[in-house]
Amino acid sequence: MSGAYLNRRTAPHITTLVLATATGALAMNVFLPSLPAMARYFDADYAVVQLAVSLYLAATAVLQLFIGPASDRYGRRPVMLTCFAIFIVATVAAIFAQSIEFLLACRVLQAFAAAGMVLSRAIVRDTVSADLAASRIGYITMGMTLVPMLGPIVGGYLDELYGWQSTFMLTLVIGCLAFAVVYADLGETNRNLSKSLGAQFGAYPELLRARRFWGYTLTAAFTSGAFFAFLGGAPYISSEILHLSPSDYGLYFAIIGLGYMVGNFLSGRFSGRVGINRMMLTGNLIAVAGMVLALVLFSAGYAHPLSLFGPAMFTGLGNGITLPNANAGIVSVRPHLAGSASGLGGALQIGGGAILSVISGALLTPDSGPYPLLWVMLLSSLAAVLATGYVIHVARQAGKL
Repeated sequence: MSGAYLNRRTAPHITTLVLATATGALAMNVFLPSLPAMARYFDADYAVVQLAVSLYLAATAVLQLFIGPASDRYGRRPVMLTCFAIFIVATVAAIFAQSIEFLLACRVLQAFAAAGMVLSRAIVRDTVSADLAASRIGYITMGMTLVPMLGPIVGGYLDELYGWQSTFMLTLVIGCLAFAVVYADLGETNRNLSKSLGAQFGAYPELLRARRFWGYTLTAAFTSGAFFAFLGGAPYISSEILHLSPSDYGLYFAIIGLGYMVGNFLSGRFSGRVGINRMMLTGNLIAVAGMVLALVLFSAGYAHPLSLFGPAMFTGLGNGITLPNANAGIVSVRPHLAGSASGLGGALQIGGGAILSVISGALLTPDSGPYPLLWVMLLSSLAAVLATGYVIHVARQAGKL
């Protein structure tokens, strides 16, 4: 990446990509401690209000199908700026929402912040090789993890002091800052613009025929699916079963963010030497161990917040190790289609997460305890192990392991 800062004629500084990626992550989780309060404010069922998470994820999945190819056709810079402008307008509208339906519509439009995540991966792949891309993506994710890690903490206190709208005000401030920095620092890195948008969509069959693309994508989908299931179900468990306040939820959630940050650091430190496939397998096995530990603790009668958030830290650690490598693999199977690969892979990844988020939220009741969520997370992590095993098998056949 460029060492120059605030120069629109060079590749962006790594901190610009951190901020762009963090904006979407913040929008996804800063309001999580407010979900029970939002259900009371709008006089709506928790399952309906929880759609603010799953619809955001679903919209993110769909939008990635278009953001990636559009950036291959028109360039990374104009597409990212346009998407962030839509995100800012949607956030302003959400602050003044008077019905849950209107708020959910705003959440769909807020998903345009996905451009930060999608295009940061493509920008990295524009400039470095596959193994270095995994390392850079790991460092970018580690750097941006601080914002979503602190987001629920800050969001919990803001909710208690000023109401749920204040969390969207914080999101607006960060979104405006990200737009300004991207405008000032992001130089175009796509030097080979495609001739038409249709040609980029036509590239999807080529990607879908690549076995390694599917392996990396399914690994990323099931890995992140465990985390998204947690996002959908943990607020309910925290409030209704463990009786935590919004601020307490935010503080415990930081444990998971810390694990994720450490995983990102390990990914950035070792992926270049160990290889992306072995790093993915290691991360997935750590996540599986975390969920087994949680099931053991709750089954033994330890119904404590640390019985949920402590083992979930291993999910965060495993995800932090796995996802940078899986995403680097996604955009490296066909390097000339990096933007399209990032969009399609991200769509499948986030779409799977949205489904698991809905499932985990729907299965939980006061009588169920945390078990439906823990089993969904465990099964998703086990599926990620199998997907990684498939990638390793295909790579061994091709002589690339």
